[in-house]
Amino acid sequence: MPGTAKRLSLNRVDMAPRTHHRINGQRLWDSLMELAALGATSKGGVRRLALTEADRAGRDRFRLLCEQAKLAVRVDAIGNMFARREGRDPARSPVLFGSHLDSQPSGGKFDGALGVLAGLEVIRSLNDLGITTEAPLELVNWTDEEGSRFGRSMMGSAVWSGALPLESAYALTDREGVTVRAALEGIGYRGSEKAEAFPVDSYFELHIEQGPILEQESKRVGIVTGAQGMVSYDAVVVGQDAHAGSTPPSARKDALVCAARIVDLVDRMMRARDEEGRGTVGQMLVLPNSRNVIPGEVRFSIDFRHFKQAEVDRLEAEFSSDAKSIARNCGVSLDLLRLFRIPPQPFDPDCVALVREAASRLGIETRDMVSGAIHDAVEVASRIPAAMIFIPCKGGLSHNEAESILPSQAEDGCRVLFEAVVSRAMRP
Repeated sequence: MPGTAKRLSLNRVDMAPRTHHRINGQRLWDSLMELAALGATSKGGVRRLALTEADRAGRDRFRLLCEQAKLAVRVDAIGNMFARREGRDPARSPVLFGSHLDSQPSGGKFDGALGVLAGLEVIRSLNDLGITTEAPLELVNWTDEEGSRFGRSMMGSAVWSGALPLESAYALTDREGVTVRAALEGIGYRGSEKAEAFPVDSYFELHIEQGPILEQESKRVGIVTGAQGMVSYDAVVVGQDAHAGSTPPSARKDALVCAARIVDLVDRMMRARDEEGRGTVGQMLVLPNSRNVIPGEVRFSIDFRHFKQAEVDRLEAEFSSDAKSIARNCGVSLDLLRLFRIPPQPFDPDCVALVREAASRLGIETRDMVSGAIHDAVEVASRIPAAMIFIPCKGGLSHNEAESILPSQAEDGCRVLFEAVVSRAMRP
């Protein structure tokens, strides 16, 4: 039958490179804008903190779109969502791709969401074309990549990859004392599947760059060869509450002064490593937070990053020693809790090569780069071959409501994702 012959020819490996024109850029953009309405902020961004009602709404929307695309959706015990499209050989391990739907408190429309919905567009395009890949495909929405509510970034992918025990994740709490387990149950997304790695062929993730390099160099796609290492702390400085007017300098045990000097230490340590170092204090809670009271306690976060493991090691050793010295000189106590440590992670050369070849076939200008941000792909890459694709974002701005990309840039990234995923899934 002529129709059968055409369908069979489309299933051949050598047909994959000629299908990119079928990506529906408008459909992808519409999906992004519809999702952005869930948790939308007045300044044009989104607030979909992990495991809140806004996150539930985003998850429900994702599930509906997947089911409309004839995908089988399942949810694991940490809330990771997997949507499966069967391949010609169901015994083969699937090619996995996706990202996350949760956001920062004042996040943008595209951080994470682009990777999930571009993955959905890949599947929709395959459906349009009637193509069945040799290996199955699975689209994933990872739980709590941002870490802004419970303090542990890449939570879902870390549990899946074995870096974070499930019960440890369940026990994490937000500022109101709500546990991850309670929050999952509250929104109905504590799934029945085991939260652990299953056999997977490879993983691909599309993401905005979250930096200015691609835009500055007029490159349309970044070939991500790996990601920086990271060490993250929670710090608690305890001094003594006292009256702001009647307590002289010699009697003060000001927790905020100590914290401020440690913040300066973090900045100095970062700048000592030129443009390659990263050091950030992004959260701070001052107690009792009264105009007339010397602060008696300060809680804050510390984040160091570098692409060289030796520098991550030096940052960690120097910081702990110098911060404790500052606390002693201030006459206060300092408790440093290391939350997690992620080593620099190179991505799989074969998967990276597929991304590079895909962009080349499409005539898209690229440049190789190391990711300054840590993504779910970094956790996953510790278990399976993985690669990432970056597209530019305006001004390199991200984790901000003004985060912005063009529809054509979203389509560029999706086309490269399609080519890389299909090429991998069509391997004999």
